[in-house]
This record gives sequence, structure tokens and C-alpha cells, in this order.
Amino acid sequence: MGPPRADLIRVGELVGVHGVRGELRLRSYASEPSDIGRYAPLLSPDGLRGFELVSLRPLASSHDMFIARIAGIDSRVAAEALIGTALHVAREDLAADLEEEEFLYADLIDCRVELADGKVIGKIVAVQNFGAGDLIEIALDGVRRTEFLPFAQDFVPVVDLAGRRVVVASDPSASA
Repeated sequence: MGPPRADLIRVGELVGVHGVRGELRLRSYASEPSDIGRYAPLLSPDGLRGFELVSLRPLASSHDMFIARIAGIDSRVAAEALIGTALHVAREDLAADLEEEEFLYADLIDCRVELADGKVIGKIVAVQNFGAGDLIEIALDGVRRTEFLPFAQDFVPVVDLAGRRVVVASDPSASA
């Protein structure tokens, strides 16, 4: 596999097998998890391999997990070889569906983080969701740690993608 392509956005991952007939457990990172079924084909990180979803059904115990059947994968052995494969979509395919004020979380990565007074406190290194809502992960300036803030209007009142900055309501390093 070649190097990852910058024009691709990660929308899911194949995380395990399901049964003996080649089905896989798929975790969706789409804002509406079931939307992952609309993207075709899903691509490897280098864009060289496509994965066509033949079927997709929700896993009852999780909002973001599905049982997927992928074209050409018809045995447990073939499915096992795909465990850990990240699934991507071309940026332009995702961006085409965005409303005026919407954006891709991937576009937040490397935005500087400022307080309301303009003081820069770090930069966004990831957007995470551990089950209780979206969090921005901030690499703080001058220290070797990151802090999380809820990605909600009360905590992040300004997102200025054109200026590559976000404004946060409070300094997350002050509570550490």
C-alpha cells in the first residue's frame, strides 16, 4: 500500500469479522453513522483499492457499528485479512453534501486555538468521540500534553476555517 492521500477523508474502519462467510464488523465515523452505506466505493488510505458494500446492517448493541458484506469477500480468511483497514471517501464527495455553515471535522485539524482575547493556547490535533459527544483535542503550546474540550457552542463559540482558528470560552490548561 502506498502513502495516504490528503484528498481522502476517513469515514470508517473494518474492525473484526462476523461469522464464517466473510462478513465484517464496520465502525462508521460518519456524523450519521448509517450514511457510510451511501458512499461508493469506500477506498483504502492510498486510494488504490476500492471496497463496494453489498449489504450493511446495524449491530444492535452499538449506534456506529455495522455488519458489512463487501464484494469479493466470501470467507472468514479473506475477511480477517481486512481487519484494521481504514475506509476513506474522496473529500469532494463529502464536501458536496455540506450546507453553507457546515464543515468537515478533518478541516479543524491544525487550526490554532485562541481565547476570546486573542491569546493562542495551542492547536487542534484531533476530533474525538468516546460515546458522550464530540471533543476537540488540543495540543497546548509549551507543554507536552493535550487537553480535551467538548465541541459545543458553549465551549467553542467561534469556528473560523478561513482564518484557520477556533476560539474557546476558557483555557483548558488552567484547570490542569
